[in-house]
Parts: sequence; structure tokens; C-alpha cells
Amino acid sequence: MAKMSNPLPATLLLTITYPPSYPNEPPLLDISLPPNAPKPPHLDLSNDRDPLLSSLNTAIDENLGMAMVFTLVTVLRENIESLILERVASIQASKDKVAEEAEAQENAKFHGEKVTRESFLRWREDFRTEMEAIEEEERVKREALEMKGRGAKKEDKLTGRDLWEKGLVGKVEEEEDVGEDALEGLKV
Repeated sequence: MAKMSNPLPATLLLTITYPPSYPNEPPLLDISLPPNAPKPPHLDLSNDRDPLLSSLNTAIDENLGMAMVFTLVTVLRENIESLILERVASIQASKDKVAEEAEAQENAKFHGEKVTRESFLRWREDFRTEMEAIEEEERVKREALEMKGRGAKKEDKLTGRDLWEKGLVGKVEEEEDVGEDALEGLKV
């Protein structure tokens, strides 16, 4: 859940007009915005004035016959705060709902086809076919490399082992003329 920021305090004016027999008669009340004050973001006085003033009736009835201004201000302040908090909470709840829907839609990407015996067998067959194709491709590449390698070996000279295995070593006549006698046979 997202962190809820504290709303800015609402600055309002409560205008109280005392009648001649004030404690025994309720005062006349009006709520307004101070001049040059910013409009509270979650409070609309044109719509909220009457419900807020009517919420004070219980406190007025309970306090008839004694000074009630402090009580009325306290009750009004609590009612305004609860109204603002309810509106902020409803805005946050709607944002949370939108976020949850977006998250559910995002998570839907991760839910695929349910695995059943038939779907698994179909997948396994496709997988094996794909793996056979890959193995065939690798085998063809390997054979091509081996053919290139064999061609290069045919051009190379035979090693002593190759000569021995093919029986070519024992058939070569060795000259025993070594030394000064060998030089005599050479014509210059």
C-alpha cells in the first residue's frame, strides 16, 4: 500500500454572531475562507458548509446555557479533519485499486496454459523435434569441419608413425656408403 501524505491544513474562518441572550440561545455561525488564502485541496466550502454547520447542532444543544465557543471550534475542527481524511483515504483507495488492477494485469502475463497430460505430451514432442533439429545442425557443422580437417591432413607429410603403420618404412634402401668412400662416387 502506498504511503499516504499528510494533507495541508485547511485554514478557515468561523464567524460567530452572539445573540442578546447568548448562553441560553445558540450563536449564529458561518464558515468562510480567509482573504488571499489558498483553497483547501480536499474541502469545497460551497458543498461542505451546510453539512459542517449542521454537525455542530448536537454540540450546541448539549452546551446551551454555558459558554460554548471553544467546544464548537473543537467539534468543527474534528469534523473538518475527519472529512478531509475520508476524502484522502477514498482517493488513495481508488489509486490503490487502479494499481492492483494494473498489477493483476501484469501478473496475468505470467499465467500460461495449464499443464495437462495432453499439453505436456504435445510440448515434449515439439521439444524433442526442436532438439533433434539442433543436433542435426550441429552434426552437419561438425562433419563439415572434419572434412576441412581431413583435407588439410592429406596435404601434410606423413608422420613416422603413419609411415610405419602403412609399411612404408622397411622398403626404403639405405645407403651404406658413408664417409670417404661415399665421396668417391660423387662426380664433381
